[in-house]
Amino acid sequence: MITQVENPILEVHNLTVAYNKKPALWNVDFSIPKGKLVGIIGPNGAGKSTLIKAIMGLIPLSSGYAKLFGQDLNSVRDKVSYVPQRESVDWDFPASALDVVLMGCYRRRGLFRWLTKSDKTLAMDCLKQVRMEGFADRQIAQLSGGQQQRVFLARSLAQQAELYFMDEPFAGIDATTESAILELLSEMRDDGKTILVVHHDLQSAYEYFDWIILLNTRLVASGPKLQIFNPKLLQQTYGGKLSVLSQMGDLLQEKEFPVRE
Repeated sequence: MITQVENPILEVHNLTVAYNKKPALWNVDFSIPKGKLVGIIGPNGAGKSTLIKAIMGLIPLSSGYAKLFGQDLNSVRDKVSYVPQRESVDWDFPASALDVVLMGCYRRRGLFRWLTKSDKTLAMDCLKQVRMEGFADRQIAQLSGGQQQRVFLARSLAQQAELYFMDEPFAGIDATTESAILELLSEMRDDGKTILVVHHDLQSAYEYFDWIILLNTRLVASGPKLQIFNPKLLQQTYGGKLSVLSQMGDLLQEKEFPVRE
């Protein structure tokens, strides 16, 4: 099931990615409207991280394409921000939390232009939004995993983008940090931003997101959560790997989700 979208902020058409001739994504096709908090959901190895890396041009495509704001990525890079998995970042790099956030300003202004006082004010405001202003001068290597994740989110905010891609921002963090990040993402969505989030926890997906992409190498479904989050589509996505299916069935009934026959 794919919900058709008029004037989408993101379009993906027949996107295929292969590693050593083995498809990691196969003919993925969907579109996303502006101003949604989107969860990319699926089992391990489904291609969730590969999908956003492919859209961001970080890995080569075997076929297909993505359009952002109706254009190629290179034409709209200043409107797009990417937050990678925390594990992929070298946290031993000698930089303070404020330095990391200011990198987002360089992305917006240009690498060889001087940062201004207003940039530093913006960076501090972004740290404040993620409740990390008190750690501005702390070396990133000295921060906890959750604190590092907040700093990288602040860097993304400093880019002042319109479309955000986030690769498992809730992984390996404490409940307080998770709640703070979710609150911020919801505020961004309410301000008209569009955020796509790779997420591994199926049971919290309904609560966190208002648009769901179900993925398992191929696209299973994409659309509003009330249409997508049902036992049949979840079973198609997870198959025998869905060990929590019975629990999810109870949850679906409790929330009165529509069940498609």
